[in-house]
Amino acid sequence: MTTTPEPRDEALHEARLWRDKGWTARVIKNEEDEGWAVAMIKDGEPEPALVGPWTMGRDKKNPKPLDSNAFNTLVKTASEVIRRHEQQWHATLHQSVMLNTPDADYRICLDIVPDEDDPTASLSAIDQCGNVVAKIKVPLNFKLSLTQAQQWWEREFARMD
Repeated sequence: MTTTPEPRDEALHEARLWRDKGWTARVIKNEEDEGWAVAMIKDGEPEPALVGPWTMGRDKKNPKPLDSNAFNTLVKTASEVIRRHEQQWHATLHQSVMLNTPDADYRICLDIVPDEDDPTASLSAIDQCGNVVAKIKVPLNFKLSLTQAQQWWEREFARMD
């Protein structure tokens, strides 16, 4: 007898396993103590976005069954965790400082492209009108600071070697 895996777009609502809205909630035994945990996995992702403690049932041995309200709260919380992670990742890849000079103000931007084969980093100077007035490649480990921006401006936005 051959079994066909369940389609991911079909909702599944069981006491310890809910699959709906692109998410799977799985109640699991907490390996670190005698309690229970719940793992929230976004469809298509290999790792849980969120793992947290889960409430014991009335018998104080088994986990409380999943329900609609709990699942919706878990989806909201796990989505927020992912959103914060994406914001932090974006902030790491795109940094900027404001440089005020006697003749103009510039936004100095460090942009990193994390390509597996050919990652790159560039430094740009953008004027008050939004025009890119200079752009150079920099090492991937370049640390943007106001001092670095000031020094680049003093060298008239020349290459940094």
